[in-house]
Amino acid sequence: MGAKAEALAKQFEAKAQEVMAVLEKLSDADWKKVTAAEKWSVAVTAHHVATAHDPIANIVKTLAAGQSIPHFTTSMLEELNAKHAKEFANVSKAETIALYKKSVAAAAALVRSLGDEQLGKSGTVFADSPPMSAQQMITNALIGHIEEHFESIRKTVRA
Repeated sequence: MGAKAEALAKQFEAKAQEVMAVLEKLSDADWKKVTAAEKWSVAVTAHHVATAHDPIANIVKTLAAGQSIPHFTTSMLEELNAKHAKEFANVSKAETIALYKKSVAAAAALVRSLGDEQLGKSGTVFADSPPMSAQQMITNALIGHIEEHFESIRKTVRA
């Protein structure tokens, strides 16, 4: 573990704790509101973030090993997200919070396990986008993903 990885893990965990505080306070009515940005319910948006930590962490691990993700495009990601929104339209708050806590812990542990050299390794994540480093994936996808979607949730529920 390097100092950079520890700092990134702490940043991720701090953002995740901020989100958890919002999630735990949501009413049943808030849980059903539809976000303006995603056009998904707050429930689906929160569950989307919770389920994304594991695959994002796996991509970070792949990049840190000096490898790339073959044959994956942003449109394929959009299709997966739309499918998720339909499949989890009625997801419960308790299920989402439990998954969120578990996936945050696993992703933070993975980030902490990386050295500075691994953080600097780059690879292709999307076939239709420029390569990125493991550190960029942590900052832009792991942390940035939370920020993006939970800003949308906050605006929706005015938290």
